[in-house]
Amino acid sequence: MRPRGIIGPGERTGVHVDSHHFLQIAVVFLLATVVAVPLTKRFRLGSVLGYLLAGMAIGPQALRLVGDTAGVAAISEFGVVLMLFVIGLELSPQRLWVMRRPVFGTGLLQVLATSAVIGTIAWWLLGFPPGAALIVGGSLALSSTAFGLQILGERKEAGSAYGRQAFAILLFQDLAAIPLIAAVPLLASSAASHGFDMMGALRTVGVIAAVIVGGRYLLRPVFRFVAKADAVEVSTATALLVVMGVALLMELAGVSVTLGAFLAGVLLADSEYRHELESNIEPFKGLLLGLFFISVGMSMDISLLLRAPLLVLGLVAALLLLKGALLWPLGRIVGRLERGDALRLAVLLACGGEFAFVVLKLAGEQGLISARQHNLLVLAITLSMALTPLLVAALAKLLGAHKVRKPARAFDTIVAHSPRVILAGYGRMGQIVARVLRAEGIPFVALDHSVEQMDLIRRFGRWSDIFYGDPARPELLRAAQADKAEVFVLASDEPESSLHVARVVRRMYPHLKIVARARNRQHVWRLMDLGVDEPIRETLYSSLKMSKQTLIALGLTPERAMDRVERFRRQDAELIKAQYLVYDDEAKLVQTTKEALADLDKLFEADDEPEAREARERDPETPQMSAD
Repeated sequence: MRPRGIIGPGERTGVHVDSHHFLQIAVVFLLATVVAVPLTKRFRLGSVLGYLLAGMAIGPQALRLVGDTAGVAAISEFGVVLMLFVIGLELSPQRLWVMRRPVFGTGLLQVLATSAVIGTIAWWLLGFPPGAALIVGGSLALSSTAFGLQILGERKEAGSAYGRQAFAILLFQDLAAIPLIAAVPLLASSAASHGFDMMGALRTVGVIAAVIVGGRYLLRPVFRFVAKADAVEVSTATALLVVMGVALLMELAGVSVTLGAFLAGVLLADSEYRHELESNIEPFKGLLLGLFFISVGMSMDISLLLRAPLLVLGLVAALLLLKGALLWPLGRIVGRLERGDALRLAVLLACGGEFAFVVLKLAGEQGLISARQHNLLVLAITLSMALTPLLVAALAKLLGAHKVRKPARAFDTIVAHSPRVILAGYGRMGQIVARVLRAEGIPFVALDHSVEQMDLIRRFGRWSDIFYGDPARPELLRAAQADKAEVFVLASDEPESSLHVARVVRRMYPHLKIVARARNRQHVWRLMDLGVDEPIRETLYSSLKMSKQTLIALGLTPERAMDRVERFRRQDAELIKAQYLVYDDEAKLVQTTKEALADLDKLFEADDEPEAREARERDPETPQMSAD
């Protein structure tokens, strides 16, 4: 009998084999991603297609490097959960209200019309049961958000007329995917022999209500408590805990975990911690979502294309033509697009989408569709996505003579919700800048790293565009859409912190014009080292104002006092630039300061001489002032 605590050689070997197997799978996944994704992005085919091709290559249908597709899919599905949480974060009620016409107009009509037509064809011509036909129609009505926005961004057409309509339709499709996912288990239960599960439906409604009420009153205090710790890793763990906790609660209640993640995101969409959460979740979402698309590629039955090429290609052609034929009149009539723009919209959104993979996989697991039907539909959707960049490029050449119109300024601001200004620091100076920007109608995003300041803002005034977070974090800047802004206002009152932020912004977003607050002259020079033009000293203008009022109180005329102050300001600005060249040499710094003081005295004395002569001519008894 072996003593307790001693590990036998067979057990040790087993552990070694398991760890070796895990490392081998990880290396295969990473290598396939590193090869496939850059290639597809180089040819402007999108990263999603790269992930799908990588999965097809390493899966059991091709090189057979990875055989456990079920295990990979179980892990990767959490990427979809995180994606839905981030989508929920972006759907603040204020934003939806501003965009209500294009989203709930064109978007709603597109989803309803396409779902009805495809669902009717699936039920009447292809023999699908009613519940399955409804799910198939709804899933195929969805287009690829990842492909659509990526293509618009690469072609710089996101702000064009058709780009705005495409964005609105994709946004509504993301919304429509949630009830579609939630409907799959309900339709599966109603299609079963025991009929519709009323208790299950009531349980679903009860859990959703509990999540909404609990999240409304619990999530903000939790994040406020965690934010006071000022630890990025704890904040990240809290964000993941919220997503995973709500997803687990939904799963225990027999409800879709993706629905729970979406609800958690929506509850926090109007929170000041939104950008902080998004920046914490984004790395995990991107990695796991890529893994999800790889697992979809691994599960694709490529042999179907070889066995029944006409059937598969016919499905692809039917999907593209049918959706395109419905999108074109919607763009023309509802969206009021020109013919060329309506055609661009139809081609861009005619393909299937990533949410269709989620819905169809769930439908297959619930028994609404067969395995062969699932494989056929997934293959058709993937091929339609692969053809979309090529079709968009071909159409662009065909309509090359017709330039895409530039966006209207107001509509750009509404639909894209892109800030023109990023404001770092919402203290005394930042609040004044924000009030002026808000009064001028200029969209901005303000970031502040003080929990106490955020609590104060919530109690007094508007805070819908103020968010908690450290502006020096690249992930937070990306979440705040700094790449779309024009100006970065650095209003932080801590010199070292502001220098760090300026360094990050200058490296990541060199196009941004930085307007910076400086504590003192040394802070000014260090900001100038980073390429910041004319930093603004926080006390300079208030000191000049005070000097002017002091001179007036001593008997100088307002004009003369203003002239004196303005002369000093100009001379001091020149001194700042001159001392910038020698500010690291203390001896030269002292010398230039003394020279500047002497020059200022001479400047004022020279200006006094004509006025003194005029005074003596008016009053001969006026005493003569010494030039010294």
